Amino acid sequence: MLEAEQAIEIAGEDVETAIAKGLARLGIDRDAVEIELLDQGSRGVFGLGAREARVRLTPKPKEEPPCEDAGTGPSAELPTAPAGAAEPTPFEFEKDEAELARSVLLELLDLLGMENAQVDARQTKPAEGEEESPLLLDVHGPGTDALIGRRGETIAALQYITRLIAGREMSSRVWLVLDVGGFKARREKTLRRLAHRMAEQALHSHRTEVLEPMPPHERRIIHLALRDHPSVITKSVGEGDRRKVTIIPQ
Repeated sequence: MLEAEQAIEIAGEDVETAIAKGLARLGIDRDAVEIELLDQGSRGVFGLGAREARVRLTPKPKEEPPCEDAGTGPSAELPTAPAGAAEPTPFEFEKDEAELARSVLLELLDLLGMENAQVDARQTKPAEGEEESPLLLDVHGPGTDALIGRRGETIAALQYITRLIAGREMSSRVWLVLDVGGFKARREKTLRRLAHRMAEQALHSHRTEVLEPMPPHERRIIHLALRDHPSVITKSVGEGDRRKVTIIPQ
């Protein structure tokens, strides 16, 4: 006969802590319970929105020893598992970089009051001449255009914070790019067209063309767009927020 024992739900700072607390309460080993994850918990963002992990532990049924009048003697052996049978698999929880970064960003958006925002994560292709490629997190949903900010300043700040927190959680550098509804992709196309148009203008006028001040990632797009141009070179001039790209005919 099987002896039924009641399951318990237990919370802890993280999943492993919750499991350890539950095992101590039941007074049994890990391989004697079934473990069900109810809530993986969250550390929150800078201490905000944190919640404990929760698990349910259900003791595995125990088999009663066979009775002598059931046809087995006192020295009879209990059935054993076949050789090579799989051992119970302990609970394991892993997140890859994309899942972690997406989770971090969703928590930040929730703190900003954008709990209905959605985030798509995908690995981009390496840029020409580069070996690495960033993870792209594209935010979309009602009201998310407000995340772009003037000249992309808000999205740049949110990208920095997301990188910082994700890198801390992974204990390694996390290279990711944050976009909102494809804004950066559209902006990059616009900047590439601008770069080539201004290069032609510089050649036609035989004068250096000076573009408007841009943040670092936009200046980089201009430099890369004209890197292999046979008749112009580019240089950044100025300081801080006033730094800009110049296109110089050769």
